[in-house]
Amino acid sequence: MTHIVKHLTLVTPPEPEDGPSAFELAAIEAEMPVITAELDLLDAQIIALGRTPNELDERRIRRARRRVLAARRALANRAAVGVELPEVGA
Repeated sequence: MTHIVKHLTLVTPPEPEDGPSAFELAAIEAEMPVITAELDLLDAQIIALGRTPNELDERRIRRARRRVLAARRALANRAAVGVELPEVGA
């Protein structure tokens, strides 16, 4: 007598990994200055939403935009120079 259990395939897919890989973490770490700058810009814009923006709000938003552009430029320059992310498993 043979058992049919051996011939069945899994109905549900296997569980994914428990979190990001080393490569994904390195990519996030490389982009963290851009993410932080964008959060600062968003905070400045949220502060100005509830009221008529005054000179201080406009200055805060303008500075935050400049920080975002500077962080994006730095990230693009690192990519153009060839700064590589660590290899998976390294």
